[in-house]
Amino acid sequence: QVQLVESGGGLVQAGDSLRLSCAASGRTYTFSSYAMAWFRQAPGKEREFVAAINRGYSSTYWNTYYADSVRGRFTISRDNAKNTVYLQMNSLKPEDTAVYYCAAGLSSNTGVALTTRGIYDYWGQGTQVTVSS
Repeated sequence: QVQLVESGGGLVQAGDSLRLSCAASGRTYTFSSYAMAWFRQAPGKEREFVAAINRGYSSTYWNTYYADSVRGRFTISRDNAKNTVYLQMNSLKPEDTAVYYCAAGLSSNTGVALTTRGIYDYWGQGTQVTVSS
């Protein structure tokens, strides 16, 4: 079992930045083997993919993938020594307002395959991000 706890959400103005953190606990000896992702869900909408990071073809290469709506503004990263994944969000827009969820799953998928909710076995409780205009 893996437990995920998000933090870092809040209320900001358009153009501001936030960094979300997702701390993993439990069987974290396998943390580096998990694909990690961020999803978000706005009121009245389905949960949508934001960003993901997973192992690439070698132990030193990491694949990242972003939704078109955030590419160039958001950056996903991970610190395996701290069992933590981050989402750096810059140039925030009101349409970024949502509850952001961290997710983890054992997968070697890359690219668009990482956007599917079903490949993630563990989810955090979510953290609210509100961007005012």
